[in-house]
Amino acid sequence: MPNPGFPPSPDGTLQPVPSLDELLADAHVVTLPMRVKFRGIMQRESLLLRGPVGWGEFCPFPEYGDAEASRWLAAAIEAGWQGFPDPVRTSVPVNATVPAVAADRVPDVLARFGRVDAVKVKVAERGQSLDDDVSRLRAVRAALPDAAIRVDANGGWDVPGAVEALTRLAPVGLEYAEQPVPSIEGLAEVRRRLQEAGTPVLIAADESVRKETDPLRVARAGAADLIVVKVAPLGGVRCALDIVAQAGLPAVVSSALDTSVGIRAGLALAAALPDLPYACGLGTVSLFESDVTLDPLVADDGVIRLRDVAADAGLLERFAAPADRRDWWLDRLRRVHALLTPATAE
Repeated sequence: MPNPGFPPSPDGTLQPVPSLDELLADAHVVTLPMRVKFRGIMQRESLLLRGPVGWGEFCPFPEYGDAEASRWLAAAIEAGWQGFPDPVRTSVPVNATVPAVAADRVPDVLARFGRVDAVKVKVAERGQSLDDDVSRLRAVRAALPDAAIRVDANGGWDVPGAVEALTRLAPVGLEYAEQPVPSIEGLAEVRRRLQEAGTPVLIAADESVRKETDPLRVARAGAADLIVVKVAPLGGVRCALDIVAQAGLPAVVSSALDTSVGIRAGLALAAALPDLPYACGLGTVSLFESDVTLDPLVADDGVIRLRDVAADAGLLERFAAPADRRDWWLDRLRRVHALLTPATAE
């Protein structure tokens, strides 16, 4: 994994990490309610940081360790203190995201996204069955007959289960399957078995990129047809661009359940990629009841147009986290910042 603590500037030099005092000077912890359960949660906590060039978002999930969270902080620092690379496009096509809801709830979920040409559907949810997944996908296909549909299992199957599930889901028409199994070796085996059986489903790697010590191993192993990249888990836009370039595979940019502040960084990555063959998973602000900005980054006619956003003081106050959660996040920030600046950590 590229060093997440010091994202390079356009001239290739390494940028210093701001002091802890600089980060804390304008730091806000919020708790945003979700419209539907996603990743098992009904609210999302985030720490927002205002720097000299914009806002950054630090929101690694609570179960992530400090070392992994350090990449998320590096991405927030890049956004607030360095800024983003120049774009090559001014708008980014996005997909709708359907959580692991009952089939009869699919139309309501899709309605929040407006017109889209692609949909990501969560599958392999703990406590649900393959029949539930099939019903959900059929409901999506019934609602959007011409849309590209991709599924995301978050590594929830084993190899035999993935092959069985994707064989059953393939007739609905799948663009690709994201992280059907946890391991890189398992991805390679699922991909091989599907190809041998003539099942037309491409394999995308997500966790096998962003949670691996070596994010390029999945590409070298021939275990995926494309990769899913997320700005925060990879240490920032520039680090993610470098990974995509070295992987040599098509890339889909996705969110980490961010507010519009984090989505802005995802858009910066998608806008800077030389090629963008797939709709991106950056339409997830629609899964929130509210946002931290008065002008959220949501899709219009299937695309999000590139623009800057700023957190609104009133919304930051309205959704301010309780004192104990604010303290938890600020303590986490202090620990993670020390990992990025070991020589000067207090």
